[in-house]
Amino acid sequence: MSDETLRLMQELIEGQKQKVYASAQRVVPHITQDDLLQPNDFPELEFHPHFRYEEGILDGLQVAYTALLAMTAKLS
Repeated sequence: MSDETLRLMQELIEGQKQKVYASAQRVVPHITQDDLLQPNDFPELEFHPHFRYEEGILDGLQVAYTALLAMTAKLS
């Protein structure tokens, strides 16, 4: 696996984190990045479909990145 691929995945993850944060701020304006570690503390986010959608994309990207890292380690 190339370093370029891993860097691209990191960039995608960081971009998606910003989308998740922006989505959360539209619903809960005073939310912080740390608050996003436990979004279920905010009932407004818990059942907000757009926030959950963006959060799901982030989760998928993180899982894919972890799989790529594992594959890279296995091939080394």
